[in-house]
Parts: sequence; structure tokens; C-alpha cells
Amino acid sequence: MRVDPAAESPLLASRLTPAVPPEPVLARPRLLRRLDEGAAGPVTVVAAPAGWGKTTLLATWARLDGGTPDVEPGAVVPDSGDLSVSPEDSPVSAWVSVEVGDDADRLWAYLAAALRTATGSAEDGPVPDRPPRPDQLELLAATLAAADRPVLLILDDLHRVADPAALHGVEFLLRHAGQRLRLVIGARAGLHLPLHRLRLAGELTEIGPDELAFTDDEVADLLTAHGAALPAADVRQLRERTGGWPAALRIAALAVRGQPDPGRWVGQFGGDQPEIAGYLREEVLATLDAAEEDLLRRTAVVESVCADLAGALTGRADAGQALADLAGTGGLLHREDTRPPWYRCDPLLADLLRADLARLPGPELRDLHVRAADWYAGDGRPADALRHALTAGRWDLAGDLFVAHWPELTRYDSDPVHAPAPGAPPVEVIRADPEVALAYAAERAYAGDLPAATGHLRAAAGHAPGLPVPRRQRFLRLVTALELTVARLADDPVEVRAAAARLLRTRPPGATPTRLPDPASSGGAASPGGAASPGGAASPGGATLTAGGSGAADDADLRAFTGTALGLVELAGGGLPTARFVRARAAAREAGRPRTELVGVSRAALLLAVRGELRAAEQAAREALGMPPCRGWSCRLDCAYAYLASAQVALLRDQPDEATANLNLAGPALGVAGGLVDGSAGDAGGGRLAAVRGEPVATAVAALCRAHLHRDSGDPAAGQRLLVQAREALVDLPSAAELTSLLRAAEAELRAERGDLDAARDLLVGVDTDPVLAVASAKVELLAGDAAAAGRGLPAWQAPAATAWPLPVRLDAGLLDAVLAGRAGDGRRAGRLLEQVLDLAGPQGCRRVFTHAGPPVRDLLAAHLDAGTAHFTLVSDLVRGAGPSTARPAAEPRGTLDEPLTERELTILRYLQSILSNVEIASELSLSVNTVKTHVRNIYRKLDATRRREAVRRARELRLI
Repeated sequence: MRVDPAAESPLLASRLTPAVPPEPVLARPRLLRRLDEGAAGPVTVVAAPAGWGKTTLLATWARLDGGTPDVEPGAVVPDSGDLSVSPEDSPVSAWVSVEVGDDADRLWAYLAAALRTATGSAEDGPVPDRPPRPDQLELLAATLAAADRPVLLILDDLHRVADPAALHGVEFLLRHAGQRLRLVIGARAGLHLPLHRLRLAGELTEIGPDELAFTDDEVADLLTAHGAALPAADVRQLRERTGGWPAALRIAALAVRGQPDPGRWVGQFGGDQPEIAGYLREEVLATLDAAEEDLLRRTAVVESVCADLAGALTGRADAGQALADLAGTGGLLHREDTRPPWYRCDPLLADLLRADLARLPGPELRDLHVRAADWYAGDGRPADALRHALTAGRWDLAGDLFVAHWPELTRYDSDPVHAPAPGAPPVEVIRADPEVALAYAAERAYAGDLPAATGHLRAAAGHAPGLPVPRRQRFLRLVTALELTVARLADDPVEVRAAAARLLRTRPPGATPTRLPDPASSGGAASPGGAASPGGAASPGGATLTAGGSGAADDADLRAFTGTALGLVELAGGGLPTARFVRARAAAREAGRPRTELVGVSRAALLLAVRGELRAAEQAAREALGMPPCRGWSCRLDCAYAYLASAQVALLRDQPDEATANLNLAGPALGVAGGLVDGSAGDAGGGRLAAVRGEPVATAVAALCRAHLHRDSGDPAAGQRLLVQAREALVDLPSAAELTSLLRAAEAELRAERGDLDAARDLLVGVDTDPVLAVASAKVELLAGDAAAAGRGLPAWQAPAATAWPLPVRLDAGLLDAVLAGRAGDGRRAGRLLEQVLDLAGPQGCRRVFTHAGPPVRDLLAAHLDAGTAHFTLVSDLVRGAGPSTARPAAEPRGTLDEPLTERELTILRYLQSILSNVEIASELSLSVNTVKTHVRNIYRKLDATRRREAVRRARELRLI
């Protein structure tokens, strides 16, 4: 403790030095770098609820003097500060810990002490001890602006300042100190600073819970530092259960060391444990008023909530604003930026709230479930509606929901269902209405409890003989539909096909197959690849089973349901059933089943992208991501397929940044992260659903995309490793031949480019029957310098059968044919072949095959401009992006222009490479012929040329085109 002479009040030295965090403290370089980047600007705010490691992060960073050294992730930071780096031009840091009850006088006493230390001012200098007057503020701002080094002021727990006026002086200094004062703030919520203005001005760096959350690697490092190392699967589960919340992870790290079965303990770890519950009540819930806590508790009956749903559950007209406040200033809810926005609690807080919810009186709790069921039913989410109806004991509502929405009550992803199992319907209810037992079986199957689902399904089937004939026929169809669902979730493809066949036999006589959608108006069209069989869904046989109640609608349900199920079985086996998903999607749209449609359109998008049908794939992916079921953290796997399709489209269009961004969006749901494909399948033991099964096609396509991006960034070895892993993961799958060929071809090309020609050739055994491998083999031979062998092995890419090949493979073959023709001296044939390839690639926007094909293709493209092409703009762009040419060695320009060309002259110069006349160029650019002639004369003068070819040659020497 020390006494400030001017204020004559004690100042605690501990409030003016960085807090000492609990040991061990791990270095988190990604966050330290974010602070470094933020501290270069005016204000950085680290905002999160209690326990998110704000003070620990800021103190660790401050001990490094605001500069992040070369620290390995997971390193333990020592107390000595030996890791610090202090460049002469770095800011001078000062620390102030704010405490509850600090008014303007007390806060400024500490600010004055910190600023004096940082600026070296004397006690009677320009730093006032009390809240400064305007003239004192101006003097202090001028002193800071004239300082040799900026002052970095770290204010921890600034949310404790309750009086907005206490921070007016800080705001003034920020605006008038010439950017020589920089603030780094740690807070929970409710800051009295103009953050919106700073945000709009681009002067605010924000670090929130999403960034503060521990990653899997950081969780593993923390456990290791505590002497409690766990297997990777348990680490991942612990991170998911805690949401990466640092406080909970530290509690878990201390507790798990003494557990005889750590893996089992992690599986049971939750927010209702005494240590976690106590922390949450004291540090989180205690900061809320009664209305906010009640809103959180009542909305905890559902896993995620939007304003409308919250209003239905609480009766509050202002529920939407309350949710936004809790997510924004409070940081207690995660927000998904959809329209409308959805919110959810962290997993452990949700556990605690649900435990509190269970203590409500029975009628009040049942009312909440009924409200949720009614809202979900009206919003087109029948699976959620069914679960809440059963939990509330509304057997009539549950039976009606199942009969009306059975095609949408099957599970299509592996997201865990955290809600407890609803109570089973009483025997007398089932006896009177056996469909209720089917509804309960459907809910249990959806939750992954297959033994319970099978038991109730069998019990329900026993009531079929006593039903009237029309109802019995409908009932047995529903039983078969549930049998198909259970078989698919149990990964029993034989029984799936058998059940699907039984359902398809119930189609009405004379039923017509699904019409394929018009490519111009929907997300895709039938593709030559993949099986083409009508799918379907169990039909009620004339009873009013669907929303429309017509036989046509029932038949569409039948086709959508079985088609989707069969497509997923083929996909799980490594197949690429493009047409099946296109047909199933069309049937689901016809029947008005958005959840089933989303499955079809998202899978069709990816498979169309793999085939190179980029326009249809892009449209299908956009439609999938825009569908209502994708909101509120629902259907993450389906959204991941759409993002992965977008990544494949972007890759083939040579948009690497967009491809990377979409891969990152797809990664979490597919188990693809950091460029590695995680094929772990989860635990199917105990008779529970093997729900976390891999997605072999999606992970293989993700590996293909990542491998190409690694190759483009100069790391082909990393790409090769990814392809090997993905190929090995497909070894035991029965239908993965086509996908395996794509992986083998890509790996062979990478190996050949790295000089390992023998290994590349070994991968391409069997080229006689596989066009994908044959084209890759021809490319390898050309890389090896054997053009004759390449020509002999090149398959007939213009034959009618070649229309079934993936478009990128066909384009590769055509380009290779053109290159071989050019090498043989047949320039005319090379030009014709290149024009045919452009005809195929142009409509889809497929550019990568040209831009990454190497110098020979650039030479062909450059020559093609001179000869004339119907794709002039595309070829001009490709010439600039296809890499250096071998026709002219890359050399420094011979000189620079005394007078540079204008933008319009550069545009016309590019057209001069073609055979277009001045009149045609004028027409292309919507200019007069005289204007074009004037620009051409200027171009000749500036390039010191007298004719078109000379001007073009000179421009190429100067790298202008």
C-alpha cells in the first residue's frame, strides 16, 4: 500500500500492477497476437462473462510488456517475465484494476498514478489526481501527444464503474491525445464508452467469448500442465461440454486427476456439478435481475431460441430485445446472425438452468412444453414439436404430429439431443391410439436411442390386427417407414433397401416418377452420374396423412422419403448418387417437406460440384443455406454440405480465398479442421446410435480441396498426405471406386510434380477402364517428357460416352489433347481443340484447369488470342492468370514508358491481341470508331510502334498484357 500525497488516500500497489494469475498459466499465442494487433489502434476491448479468462489473458500479455515473443502454443509462462520483449518504440504500459464502488474521484486517483508512472511526470505535473477540469484535460492531452512513446493503459474490470461521468475524461483523452493513448479494456458488460462510434470508425478491436474459448489443442495443453492428460476423443468431448469456457476447464483439470475412469467422468461432466453450479450462480446469475434470470430459465426448455419463440414461452413482448441485450452487453448468449437471429446458452449454463427448470411445479413445466410444441409445429419443425408434446403428455398432439409429419421425423445429422427422454405413453393410451406408440418410437430413434425405439415399434405393431382395414393399412406403412429409419440409423444398408422396397410397393397404381427440376429455376438437374431411381416415402394409402391429403402428395412423400434414405446409404458407402438426390429433392419440394428437401438439395449441391456442374451446384448450395431449417444451429451437417459445395465451386473457378472460407465454415460439422480430416467415428457401444459416423464422401472432397490449396500455396507434400489419408479411409467402402479414382489421380499428379514418377505410375494401375485414371496417366507421361505415351493413353474425350465424365476430367483431357497437337506442329488443330474446351468450360466459369495447367497452356491461350476466339474476354483473363509462358523466357522489361497508357488505352490494347477490327472493337466497348482510332494512335505513339503486331509485342515485353 502507498499513500498518494495529493489525494491523501491510500492507493494499493496491487491495483497498479498486473494480477498474478493462478498457476499454471498457458501461453495462448493466437490471443496474444490479437492483443498486439489491437494495441496498435486506439481501443481494444476483451469482453465476456465471468470465468472467460479476461484478467488472465491481459495479465499474461502485460507481463510480456505488450509484445508477444516467439512462444510455442501451450508453453507455461513463468512469473519472472523472462519472455518479455521491449522494443524502443513500443508503448509504455500501465495497469489499473477497477474495483466495485470506484467513483470518479477514486478511479482518477489510480489513473493519475498509472499515467504518472508511464509518462514519468512529477507529482505536480500535468496529471491531476481528481477528475480533471477541461483545461487540465487539454494540458494532459497535449502532454500525451508530445510523449516520445505511446501510453498503453490497461483497465481491468472496467464494467465496475457505474457512473458514466467517471469516464468522460478518458474519452476526451482518446480523441485529443494524437493517438498516443491506447486503451486495452477487460470487462463483462455495460461499458460507459462510445463503443459504437469507435466501431464505426474502425478504431475498435473486440475479443469476445468465441475467441476466448479454448480450442481442442489448448484444452489438451491445459490438462497436460495439470498432470491430467486425456485421450483426444475425451479432450474433444470435454471442450464440447464446456463450450471452451476457461473457468470450467480449469475446474475439470483439477478434478479429473483423481478419477479412476477419466473418460467416464468427462462424459458425465455438466453444469449441475456443485463446483460449476456454485460458480455460475455466484458469478453469472447473481449479476442478472429477476426478469432476465426468468427469461433465461424459461427459454432453457429449448436448445436455441429466437425472439418469437421466446415470446411464446414467456409471454413477453420485449423478449427479442431482452435476448439481444443478454447476447450483446451481457455476453451470456451466443447469437447466430440469421434473420431472425437465434440465441443459445453455453452448455454448462444450460445444464444449470434446466436443472432449475425441473423444479418448477408440474403444470407450469408442462405448459412450457406445450407452448414450445405449438410454436415448433407452426414453424415447420415437427421433430422438436413432437419431443415437447410427448414430454408434456399431450398424447393426442403427439399422435397427430406423427401422422401428419412422419417423413420429417427422421434424423439426418449427428448433433446430440441434450433433452431428457420423455416419459413413455401409458398402456391405455397406446391401446386406444397405437399411433402414439409409433410417435414415441420415432422420437426415441431421432434421439439416438435405438433399443427403445425398436421396443416401442414392436409393441405398437402388435396392435395392428385390431385396427379397421383402412387404418391398419396406413398404420403398417408407418411401421415400415419407421423400420427403414431405424435400419438407416443403425447402419444396416441391407435392411434399408428391403424396407424401401416394401414401401415403394405401396405406391398408388399408375404413379408417375418425379419430374426433374428445370435447371433454370432450381438448384440442379439430373446428372449423368449416379443412380437414377425414384425414391419415396411411406404412403398412407388414401387416408389423410399429409398436409395436402391427396394421393399425389402422399406419393411424393413416399418418393422423397425412400429416395433420400437410399441416397444416404449409397453416400455412406462412398458412392456419388447425384441423380437420386436430385429426384428426392424434387419429390420433397412437391410434397412440401422442407427438412427432407434440405437433405436432398445440400447433397445434390456437393455431388454436382464434384461433377463440375458449377452453376447448378452453386444455386443448390445457396438455396440450401437459405432454407428455414438451417437457422438456429439446426441441420449443421446439411449446411456443411452446402458450404463444401461452395468451396468446390470456388476452387474450380480459381477463387482460393473463397474456397478456404467455405471449407472453414464446413469444417466443424464434418470433422474437418486445420486442413486435416478427422475420420473418427464416435462410440456406438451400448446399443446406442452410432450417430457420429463419418461422412466419407464429404471428407474426401474436403481433402481434395485442401490438397489443391496446399499445392497452390507451395506445400504439395501436405496436400499429398491429405490425399493418402482420405484414400485409405475409403478402402473398405463398397461404392467408393469413382471417388477413389479422383483421389488417386490427384495424388499421382502431385507425386509426378514432385518428381516421383514411379510412385505416380503405380497409383494409376487400371487406366484401361477408368477415364479419370487414364487422363491422369497421360498427364504424368507428359510431365515425364514422353509425349507419345501421353497421346497413346489419352482417352477419347469427345466421344458421346465422355459426357458422363466429371467436367474437370474432360477439360483436362481436352487441354492435354490441344497441347499435344501444338507440340506436334498442328497449330490449327490445337486451336480447334482449345476452342472446344473453352466452349465446355465457359458456361460453368471453370478457370482452374487453365490457370494451373502450366506454361504450355498459356502459350496456347496467347496464340489463340491472335487467331481469334469466341471467348475473347475469358481468354484474355486466362492469359494474365495462367503463369509464365515458355515461348518467351520471363525477363525484366526492357524499359518503361515515358508516358503511361490510360485505363481505356490498356483496355483497347488487350483487344489489339485479337483479330477484331477497329469497328468490332468499337462495338464491343460501345465507343465510336473514331474514338477507338484515336486511342490506337496514342497506343502506337506511346509504345513506339507503327503497326498492331509490333504494339502487341512491345506491350508483352513491358508486361502490360
